[in-house]
Amino acid sequence: MKCLLLIEDEQSFADILLRRLSHYGYQCLHGVSNAQGLELAAQHSPSHLILDLKVGSENSLVILPQLRAQLPHSRIILLTGYASIATAVEAIKAGADDYLSKPVDTKTLLAMLEGDNTTQDTSQTNVMSPSRLEWEHIQQVLKSNNGNISVTARQLGMHRRTLQRKLLKKPTSE
Repeated sequence: MKCLLLIEDEQSFADILLRRLSHYGYQCLHGVSNAQGLELAAQHSPSHLILDLKVGSENSLVILPQLRAQLPHSRIILLTGYASIATAVEAIKAGADDYLSKPVDTKTLLAMLEGDNTTQDTSQTNVMSPSRLEWEHIQQVLKSNNGNISVTARQLGMHRRTLQRKLLKKPTSE
């Protein structure tokens, strides 16, 4: 059986993901912090790892080099709701095998875990339009500010009314 370690602080998302992956033959472990993830990795030497980019107030990119050194043959996937080209490049340089943005479908995640990038059906791959990516980013910043529109608008460098209009226009996942 393949051993998978998930480092994710959002319990409901972790429960769903672990349940899905266990149906596909993975023995699943779950860490809710970088420290707990490192401890579980040392104890169990998992063959596969999925790391959330932001675990609580921590950034999991800081533990990636240590995980890669400790588990050189393991498959490491960075999964994030804060997708950007800069973090994707940084993650790959730090030792991740792949980088995916949330939400991700099970088929794509399984293909990445198995290192099977060539057989993906691109019509099923979860690719978001630029407007959808922007909307998702706005939602994350808004959530981190506890729904405060004014603070979120300042952080995003836009007028409060512009932000309110963008929030009203939820784009489709094209």
